[in-house]
Amino acid sequence: MKVALGADHAGYELKKRLADKLAALGHEVVDMGVDSPEPADYPDYAKKVALAVASGQAPRGIMVCGSGVGASVAANKVPGVRAGLCHDTFSARQCVEDDDVNVLCLGGRVIGPELAFEVVKAWLAASFSGAPRHVRRLDKVLALEKEYLKP
Repeated sequence: MKVALGADHAGYELKKRLADKLAALGHEVVDMGVDSPEPADYPDYAKKVALAVASGQAPRGIMVCGSGVGASVAANKVPGVRAGLCHDTFSARQCVEDDDVNVLCLGGRVIGPELAFEVVKAWLAASFSGAPRHVRRLDKVLALEKEYLKP
């Protein structure tokens, strides 16, 4: 799978590790930056990841910042993106199956690299269930997005 991968300075080390592990599994990684541990603002990179997903450049994206919270907030501002913050495999799987989450956010200062990779694998292996209740709820989320994006 093609995955857009980005981070700020606090997520830089975890991003590098994830990129290597994803590539080793055969995933195509689209590196959205950062390219060093120098201070950087998470909204800039969350935007790059979110736009890559929203535009169809990549079906999924992963964004790493210090806690994952700021990245999630920023990525969710881009129409068409449903970003979720996950630090466990259950939530990672469930957020795709039930909510069709297309951007995974992680906290580089919260989760260790091995668990982070297990979370990423669970998230990438999951697919939207299409269950009527989940479709109904997703439709309501999409309607909210459209309603509040009107000029």
